[in-house]
Amino acid sequence: MADEYFLLVCDDVPHDVVLTNAGLRVMDVVRVVRRLKSLSLWHSKVLVTQVPAVILTGVSEEAAAAAVSALRDAGARAETREQPEPDFLKR
Repeated sequence: MADEYFLLVCDDVPHDVVLTNAGLRVMDVVRVVRRLKSLSLWHSKVLVTQVPAVILTGVSEEAAAAAVSALRDAGARAETREQPEPDFLKR
């Protein structure tokens, strides 16, 4: 059997949501992270204090934009980043 690789082509490139600064209202940001990741309050606080932190990985552009908007409304600085291409595609 030959090794075959298939490339799935889709319009939506996966995005990551990165928290770059928690801001002054840390507990509000912790609540948003808790809602987004379904973590405990303690784990959410630990994640928020270790910036820059990847909050969501491999989500659609719309979900990433909504998460960044919620984090910014809570007083944090956050950004979306496109996931890089896999190495086997860079030929």
